[in-house]
Amino acid sequence: MTSTPDTAPVRRVPRPRADALRNRERIVTAAREMFVEFGPQVPYDEVARRAGVGNATLYRNFPERADLVREVVLSLMARVTELAERAAEEEADTFAALRRFTHAAADERIGALCPMLDGAFDKDHPDLTVERERLEEAVQGLVERAQHAGRLRSDIGVGDLMVAVSQLTRPLPGTACVNFDQFVHRHLQLFLDGLEAPARSELPGTAATLEDLRRDSCRRS
Repeated sequence: MTSTPDTAPVRRVPRPRADALRNRERIVTAAREMFVEFGPQVPYDEVARRAGVGNATLYRNFPERADLVREVVLSLMARVTELAERAAEEEADTFAALRRFTHAAADERIGALCPMLDGAFDKDHPDLTVERERLEEAVQGLVERAQHAGRLRSDIGVGDLMVAVSQLTRPLPGTACVNFDQFVHRHLQLFLDGLEAPARSELPGTAATLEDLRRDSCRRS
């Protein structure tokens, strides 16, 4: 008896094995660390060595460098989004939540996103769009709550916050930046002190939004 289209068995797609998932996570973690230290053009061999996997495993998971860069960006966005959501949930003081998020985001070296986002990969990939929207919503929520509570000056936008964090967490290319953390958090705290309400000065220009940052990035690319 032959099968008809209506009775043909459904072919099951096998789930990735646990060890394969662990290898993929190790690769992404190693790549994120090395991209921060040395830039996104770090040799694949070095990424594989730090991840503790063979070159074949790395290429099987990420055949093209753009695939690996996108996965690192997705991972970093997801981690930063979680930091923003956790700060909002656990801190009663709205400015304390913003401060906690800013320092935690700095530890993730989000400044490393900038050179990676200038790379040749699909910046409008659906996965990136979804994760970017989650991140923007979470950080926007922190800013708006602090402003509504009168704890954050009203003439700044999310873009202002993210520019400062990005610039202060971008280490010099080709260096491990020993003791870099102490300067990052020191200067971030100076910046945060300037964000608290009431404002001590009038800022030139207008508040920067995330849309402004994307528009400027498109002009440069």
